[in-house]
Formats: sequence, structure tokens, C-alpha cells
Amino acid sequence: MKASPVRARWGLTALTALLAAAAFFPVLWMVSASLKPRDDVNDGRLIPHDATLGNFVYVFTEVPFARYLLNSFLISAVVTVVALFLHSMAAYALARLRFPGREAVFTVIFSTLLITAPVVLIPLFVVVRRLGMLDSYAGLIVPAIFNAFGIFLLRQFYLQLPRELEEAAIIDGCGHWRVYRSVVLPLSRPILSALAIFFFLANWNSFLWPLVATNDPDLTVVQLAISSFQSQYAASWNYILAAAVVAAAPMLVLFFGFQRQIVESVKTSGLK
Repeated sequence: MKASPVRARWGLTALTALLAAAAFFPVLWMVSASLKPRDDVNDGRLIPHDATLGNFVYVFTEVPFARYLLNSFLISAVVTVVALFLHSMAAYALARLRFPGREAVFTVIFSTLLITAPVVLIPLFVVVRRLGMLDSYAGLIVPAIFNAFGIFLLRQFYLQLPRELEEAAIIDGCGHWRVYRSVVLPLSRPILSALAIFFFLANWNSFLWPLVATNDPDLTVVQLAISSFQSQYAASWNYILAAAVVAAAPMLVLFFGFQRQIVESVKTSGLK
């Protein structure tokens, strides 16, 4: 006997709610523990018995955590803006322009997705050192700009855009640059919004490359700061979790603010 559609729908809803609760519970526990005194962090209570904001005050007064947040925000924002601009142009050229070696260039770019970051860590460090960009914002920003995933995703998106729109613009006298700026970019807002979140999140959570490329305390990013918290305050999980909440808050706000664009980015047409 087949289950009714109503029962199936309720079953899927219950399963989704259960999975969402399981995924969100660690975040809720982190926020709860960040509001507890040190002796109560591991008391097993989800609701703090004696909530306090002293942990957050300590993080911002005893440690230059605001500077770490500013470093991460500056690096992530610059990388995101520059990467989207360059990636969208490269993807449009690979999708629409005809030139010798186009497929070979795309194959080389796509093949870099098969190479993991640790494999190129040492060569990248040598190149950045030779260019004199160690211990600088340039050394943290420039290597993070190129991302084959962004070029690949945008190229596939542009291949599915109706050519008639571009041909109409060319008939009206527009060149490739004008077509890209006035036709293609406005249609790319959903996918660009989703990629912006992915790029910003990846650079906000970057740990390995900043650890290798910087020694200057003024260039410390937020993930390195949290790691140093774990070594300096190994017994003070209230401070560590407070710093983790502060680091996670901007990402949660960004995601919930642009979740509609993330959903729209999976559409293939780009048209309303």
C-alpha cells in the first residue's frame, strides 16, 4: 500500500528538520558556551545559567581582535571583487570569443582543479618570496585571486545565455566590451552573488597560506588569531569560543542576507 502524498511530505519535512537541527546544534552550543564563565563551559547546559558578555569584552580589549577582523575583511573583500571582475571577463572570452587555442587554454585552467593546494604551496611560496611580497597584503591577496572553479562555473553559465541578446546588442553597434558590461553582467547577478559568497567565505576562513606567508603580527587574520588563542588559552575555552562566534557571525549574516541569490544561481537561464 502506497503512502499518501501528505504523509510523504510530512515525513520529508520531519527528516529535513532533524538534519537541520543536527547541523545547527554545534553552532548553538558554541554561542551558548561563549556566554558562560570558564568554569561553566562544560556543564552540559544549553542555556547558560549565568550568562555574561565578559568573554567578548576580553577578546576585544586584551587582544587586538578588531585588527584581525579588519585584516580578514580587507583581504576577503579585495580578493572577491577583483576575482569576480577578472573571472567574469575570462569566462566570457572563453565562452563567446573565438581565438586560436581557446579550448587548450580552458583545458589548462580546468586541469588546475585537479591539483590540491598543498601540492603548490612550496612553489607558490618561492614565487611570492622572489617577488618580494612576503609579509604584505599583496602576498595574501594576489595568490588568492585566481580560482579555476569560478572561471569554469561562469563559463558554463555564459554558454547557456541566449545568443540572441548579444547579437541584438552587436547589431545596435555594441562591441564585445559593451556587450559584456551592458548585457552579460546584468544577467550574471545571481551567479556572481553566489560566487561572491563562496570566495569571501573561502578567504575569510583561509588559514594555511596566511600561516606560511606572514610573520608580521599586524597582518594576522582571524583564523590564525583563533589558532593562537587555542595555544595561549588552552584551558579557557570561553575565550576561544567567544572569538569563534565573532569570526563566524559575519559569515552567517552574509549567508542569510544572500541566500535568495544562492538559490537563484542554480537556474540555468539567468532570465526573469
